[in-house]
Amino acid sequence: MERKVGFIGLGIMGKPMTLNLMKAGHTLTVFDLNQEAVSSLVEAGATAAASPKKVAENSDVIITMLPASKHVQEVVLGENGVLEGAKEGSVIIDMSSITPEVSKELAAEAAKKGVGMLDAPVSGGEPKAIDGTLAIMVGGNEDVFESVQSVLYGMGKDVTLVGDNGCGVTAKLANQIIVNLNIAAMSEALVLAAKAGINIEKMYQAIRGGLAGSTVLDAKVPMILDRNFVAGGSIAINMKDITNVMDTAHEIGVPLPLSSQLLEIFHALKVDGKIKDDHGSIVRYYEKLANVEVKRV
Repeated sequence: MERKVGFIGLGIMGKPMTLNLMKAGHTLTVFDLNQEAVSSLVEAGATAAASPKKVAENSDVIITMLPASKHVQEVVLGENGVLEGAKEGSVIIDMSSITPEVSKELAAEAAKKGVGMLDAPVSGGEPKAIDGTLAIMVGGNEDVFESVQSVLYGMGKDVTLVGDNGCGVTAKLANQIIVNLNIAAMSEALVLAAKAGINIEKMYQAIRGGLAGSTVLDAKVPMILDRNFVAGGSIAINMKDITNVMDTAHEIGVPLPLSSQLLEIFHALKVDGKIKDDHGSIVRYYEKLANVEVKRV
């Protein structure tokens, strides 16, 4: 079913997601502070809007894909924001990675205006955003979820309603713990193997079919061997997510010793000027400790 969709936030993830929605037959109105990103989508067939309010006025489904909680709050609640222009019965889908607390607050404010709200963060990074196979974890009302499924499946393959508002972003926090600690564990192993002098490519082939095999291993080992740290998911974004993980965990009484260590690793990488690298760059923290580089023989 074709829908009038507004999309706010045309970055590494948002831009390909918007293109996929157009391919799926939806009509797109877009907004971003980066005019170059807006122009490239207008060329592809989208309509530009001057503000989030204007996006909402022209759409019945409004998607936000922004860096952090404060940006989503500003775009949804602020002056010339989405809720100033959203029609009753329209739906906001926030696909950013924000805190459960902020997500629930936004849903409550949207409800006062008769606007539905879903938190629907994604996993899969830039490659899956491009090919439209993102995993999407959703929090919100079941009826609202069902009303926008055609839009969600325009961007993703595995779309799951996890529970009420805030549950999608909570699932995303859990996802980020698993992904980033997996990269850290893999990095320790790769650095050990590199320092021991074995062929990393052959080791990777030897272990990938066993219990140590993972999506993370298959995605990141080739990048590391190519010394390719161009961000699909940057250290900056993942550091923000793990900061949200720790804040949320401490709020509800959950000690997370490994995640807290990971956050310090991210801060060390930031100090080392690697904040814009892909999170596969976690390996470079360990390489520096051991004075060795993981590379092809």
